[in-house]
Amino acid sequence: MEFLVFAIIAYLLGSVPSGVIVGKIGYNIDIREHGSGNLGATNTFRILGIKAGTIVILADILKGTLATVLPLLFDVDVPRLIIGLFAVLGHTYPLFAKFNGGKAVATSGGIILGINPWLFVVMIISFMVTLFFSKYVSLSSMVTGIVAIITSVIFREWGLVIVTSALTIFVLYRHRENIKRIKNKTEPKIKWM
Repeated sequence: MEFLVFAIIAYLLGSVPSGVIVGKIGYNIDIREHGSGNLGATNTFRILGIKAGTIVILADILKGTLATVLPLLFDVDVPRLIIGLFAVLGHTYPLFAKFNGGKAVATSGGIILGINPWLFVVMIISFMVTLFFSKYVSLSSMVTGIVAIITSVIFREWGLVIVTSALTIFVLYRHRENIKRIKNKTEPKIKWM
């Protein structure tokens, strides 16, 4: 019963559409009607700028972190990594945004932050280094997932190996159109780095 309660809470947390909220409250626009049509942080950065994008990415990370930390705060013994996956499910298929959500990158990172902050730091470094050299947010996200798997193996955190592998496969799936655009050299590059 406790597992079900926290899984539902995690899904609802994940379902909070940060990009839509920031866009409508702060800028009076629906982010889904602009750019890529995605409600995630990347599209928010492109359309609304660094301030809005930063708020959205932090909120999306926090959703995953809260999902994994809440059981600790309530001293409930449930598999926190699995609970975190429900936040990713909510972010990707949000109840509050017609089940059309983001690509799961930031919220996945939030899960890792809630479980192993050192791995999260490695992921941030990996993301920023890849972004610096490639200028592709999508490629940086995918590379970071692979680095997370390798680092989890090095740490011998086998639960994290399984979860980071599952999340990376899901992130790769969600980025399949980006992969095609990278191959065709039509994927947008960032201009601020």
